[in-house]
Amino acid sequence: MSQSPAPTTAKNAKSIGLTFRLLAFLAAHPTLILLGVLAILVLVAGNIRPSYLTVAGLRTTLLQAAPLGILAASQTILMLTGGIDLSVTMIATGAAYVTANQSPNGAAVAILFGILVGLVAGSANGVGVAVFRVNPLIMTLAMSGILLGLFTAWTQTILQGSTQVGGLIKTVSAGAFWDNRIPYSVVVWAVLSLLLIWLLRRMGWGRLLYATGDNEVAVRLAGVRVWQVRISAYALAGVLGALAGILLAGRTGAVDLQLASTFLLPSVAAAVIGGTSIFGGVGGYAGTILGALILSVLNSILTFLNVGQAIQQVVYGLIVLALAWGYAGLTRRG
Repeated sequence: MSQSPAPTTAKNAKSIGLTFRLLAFLAAHPTLILLGVLAILVLVAGNIRPSYLTVAGLRTTLLQAAPLGILAASQTILMLTGGIDLSVTMIATGAAYVTANQSPNGAAVAILFGILVGLVAGSANGVGVAVFRVNPLIMTLAMSGILLGLFTAWTQTILQGSTQVGGLIKTVSAGAFWDNRIPYSVVVWAVLSLLLIWLLRRMGWGRLLYATGDNEVAVRLAGVRVWQVRISAYALAGVLGALAGILLAGRTGAVDLQLASTFLLPSVAAAVIGGTSIFGGVGGYAGTILGALILSVLNSILTFLNVGQAIQQVVYGLIVLALAWGYAGLTRRG
């Protein structure tokens, strides 16, 4: 009798084994998957418009990715605790207005006042969520409405005419160095990214964020003042939102009440694409950076295809829904 099926079966078994090992390796290193997706999207964008694969084309994407990545940092920090911030884009807009208003007093003073807006609004969100136990969705949605109302009124009174930021802020936000190759805003983003990754991975505060999102009751029973952790997280998220708003104002050169409105869904999507669970306790900022870059390249592709802003928002919403559904399924199976 013929014995030929045995070697074939062995080859198939070996092939299946290699496939499972590869899948297990990729599951343990999701960053590689994100890098692969980013590389594919860059090639697709370059195929649609060859000029994209030039220094100028890539610089434009990085200029867009920097404020998005910083806004997504706010969402990442809060999602690790099981929270979210629907007011972050209004915080960004408010900070931009105040920065423009204070620009005649110098860039340092203007930026300081802009950051103060983020600190106050973020801390208020934290107090509402941590002390008064308001649901993060409700608290931050209400804060967004409050800020919109306040700044709508103030633009007609105390902030009237405050639509232009100073020259130095414009240079940092939209300028570049090394023969106009590397944007200054990307350097700002890189420094903030290194700091955040260090805080989340190396500092006790970062570990408390993960623990709070994973099991708040256990953290509280361990003697940790969870309310302080949450307030500090929301305060930092507000500061990051303010910095993103200042960069956006400098990049566009002018401020209006819709300055950052289109960034809300992408800021959430970048975090979930990067592997941060909306249920808390899982994720990190390194993945969010890749998520922001992926969305920025995707935005370029949609722009090249003449897809309107409305459809882009639909795409971002579908990404969030799909990944949220996927995380929910994994949680149920776990």
